[in-house]
Amino acid sequence: MAWKRREAVRHELDGPGEVAGGTAAKDETPQPWPVPDPTPVQPSRRVLTIASVGILILGILYTLYFARTFLLPISIAILLNFLLSPAVRVLKRLRLPDAAGAALVVLGLVGLSAVGIYEIAGPAQEWLAKAPAVLRQAEAKLHPLRAPVEQVKRAAENVEQAASDTGGQPQEVVVRGPTLGARLFGFTQSVVTASLGIVVLLYFLLAAGDLFTLKLVRVLPQFGDKRIAVSIINETEASISRYLVTVAAVNIGQGVVVGLVMFLLGMPNAPLWGALSAAAEFIPYLGAMAVVVILTLAGLVTFDAVGHALLVPGAYLVVNLLQSQVVTPMVLGHRLELNPVAVFVGLAFWLWVWGLPGAFIAVPMLATLKICCDHIERLEPLGEFLGQ
Repeated sequence: MAWKRREAVRHELDGPGEVAGGTAAKDETPQPWPVPDPTPVQPSRRVLTIASVGILILGILYTLYFARTFLLPISIAILLNFLLSPAVRVLKRLRLPDAAGAALVVLGLVGLSAVGIYEIAGPAQEWLAKAPAVLRQAEAKLHPLRAPVEQVKRAAENVEQAASDTGGQPQEVVVRGPTLGARLFGFTQSVVTASLGIVVLLYFLLAAGDLFTLKLVRVLPQFGDKRIAVSIINETEASISRYLVTVAAVNIGQGVVVGLVMFLLGMPNAPLWGALSAAAEFIPYLGAMAVVVILTLAGLVTFDAVGHALLVPGAYLVVNLLQSQVVTPMVLGHRLELNPVAVFVGLAFWLWVWGLPGAFIAVPMLATLKICCDHIERLEPLGEFLGQ
């Protein structure tokens, strides 16, 4: 009886699959296949953020490149606004309204630019007209130095011609583009249109004064945010204005010194070389290299002795090195010095996006970006990277 009770208890514990032999029978009922979840796998938030940032960067690059005709005059006008706003403030302290002060400053800028272009246009046109003869004379004087290079070049051309000579005469296809007159007319028209837009926009920016600052203060809801925004705007604008004024003054000073040196060396049209040096200094590295090449050619044409001719670019290099290594760091201070790597990358980028005008404003735009980053807490790492 006890044995039967134990078997009954074991039967209840093991369940209905128990058989007489004491082993449980397996359930032979076929199980259905698992149905896949129709909900798609969602990408992580980090992947979405990286993709969004990449798309945003590509969109910005696309806009900068294809909208350069529209964005370039606006950028130049904003930089000139930072440069000339201190003069408008000085006139305002003298009881002159913003609109009248802005008109006076803009007219003064246009007048000085017109006088400078008029004074330089004649010598520049004369040198451009003599450019083919200048190149031939310089090539003739440099021929003894180029003789070994020319021999190697001729040998390489002979080898290439012997390797590619198949007896047939290839036909040359000439694709005719627009004439030189059409290109010059189109270039002049675009320059005049852009300059007019810059002047008009610059006047409105200078005449507006603190209008945009006041509107920003009205938009922000909290008083603390308003105070911080006004402080950042004022400090940033003052720093940018100080930087641009200082750099412009240093470049103009270098142009004056270079003009005097060229006059002492006996170079004709010394003011032309001074103006060229001052303008080229806004393009770091490439501008100085271009001036060295131009002065070398001009010196070889002007003087018979090669040593005297090479003294012209050598004197310019001495003045340029003194300006870049002594004067500029002493005047600007290390806080506003830019990283050479960042300058080179920024110069290459803006030269690719906006061409030669972009190269002229590349360094001022980098400096403006660094100053803004230094005054905004979240962007301080970027400002540290751009700095020296």
